[in-house]
Parts: sequence; structure tokens; C-alpha cells
Amino acid sequence: RAHSTPPVLSVCGPDNMANPVAVFETTMGNIEAEIYLDRVPLTASNFIDLAQTGFYNGMHFHRVIPGFMNQFGCPHSKDPNSRQSGTGGPADGQFKNLKTGVMEPRFSGGNIKDECISRDTNAPGSLSMANCGSPNTGGSQFFMNVADNRNLDWFSPGESKHPVFGKITKGYDICEAISKVPTRDDNPRTPIMMKSVTMKM
Repeated sequence: RAHSTPPVLSVCGPDNMANPVAVFETTMGNIEAEIYLDRVPLTASNFIDLAQTGFYNGMHFHRVIPGFMNQFGCPHSKDPNSRQSGTGGPADGQFKNLKTGVMEPRFSGGNIKDECISRDTNAPGSLSMANCGSPNTGGSQFFMNVADNRNLDWFSPGESKHPVFGKITKGYDICEAISKVPTRDDNPRTPIMMKSVTMKM
């Protein structure tokens, strides 16, 4: 029997293992995304580690802009009204690169090394690393693109360099709806909580 929808997982590597899928349970609905462990293993492994340790649970989207993106992942955003939202990251430490088995560092406020190796564009529905505008300043914060933001690609000529590490496969309508809620200074007036981020490995 033929499937009515195409498969959402890409097959990677000689071991023929599918990429993991993240399930984002928000107060506005669920979103699922393929995480590009095959393409950007360091960045993907950092995200997977944070998700599996419950780091993201209970945080709120702190910056949403229609026709642009939804930003998320700052620990200060557990308080949806915190003025520090957008400035935090995970603790320094280390996590395992799930592709190589090497332990990778988090440093200088939970930052990881930039992984500019896969030319995936900041297309609608892509997940991309947020940073402070300087090299190696990404940590736990990321954004869900709701527009063609190719000017943010690490391989674009502009100043902004944001590596893509995943792609929404279900619930893009939820992502778009989040971007269009009423805001004050880009912060949703009615808080949108990430109840949980879980991984399907």
C-alpha cells in the first residue's frame, strides 16, 4: 500500500541510520523536526544532550517576529517576563558528539564551537543556532525560521553567521502561528511555554 505522505526522515551514513527527531510540545501545539546529526554532528549532539537532560522544559519563546523567526532556548525565559531573556545559556561542561564519540566542550557561558561545514540555508522551517554575533558564541538558543532568511547563512556574504541544524517536518503551521501572536518588544504578550522537548532516536 502506498504511503499518502513522503517519508520525513533522511537516511544518513553507511550505517543507514535515520536522523533523530525532536518533538517540541508547546502550549500552542506540537512541532516535530529532523535534527541533522549526519550533517552537523557537534551542533546536533549539543542540542540532543540539552533536550535529553530536560534543559529546555518549562522555558518560553522570548522573541517572535512575524515574517522572520521564533527564538527560544534561554534559561532566563523560564520567567516569561525576565528582562534577561536572550542572554543566557547552559552551564560550562561537556557533551558527547554522537557521531564521533568525542567529548566536546561547552565554554565561556555554555558556548560551543561553530560548525560551519554543511551548506544548509535558513529556509522556512529550518532550525538555526542563535549567537552573539561573534564566532563560537552559540549555546542553547536557536530559532525557527518562518521566512527565507538566506542572509543569515554562514556561507552568505553578510555579517550574520547562523548554522542550520534541523528542519521542521510536522507542525510548521504551529510555528507560523507562534510568530504571529501579539507581542511587546518582540516578547509574546501571552507566554508560550515549551512544556517539553523530547527526542525520537
